[in-house]
Amino acid sequence: MGGNLIQLLSLVVVFVVFYAFLIIPERKRKKQFQAMLNNLKINDEIISKGGIIGKVVNLQDDYIILESGPDRARIKLSKQGVANVINTKEDNK
Repeated sequence: MGGNLIQLLSLVVVFVVFYAFLIIPERKRKKQFQAMLNNLKINDEIISKGGIIGKVVNLQDDYIILESGPDRARIKLSKQGVANVINTKEDNK
């Protein structure tokens, strides 16, 4: 009986450690990423997960239009494809 209790207790401890070190930080990271996507504005400079750097010229529900390169090529990109916001520009309207 005592051995079963120790096994159950060790299983619970492993689950708590797993939860504390993996699940909580992942939730926090997802929440920060979602906040970054919600705060995207026109003229923000971003880098995509594919390495494309450009300026946001249009925001849609699930997509952004990104302007990149010397020819100002426009690319339609999923918001989930944004890796990081490099610079934020304030609109003077």
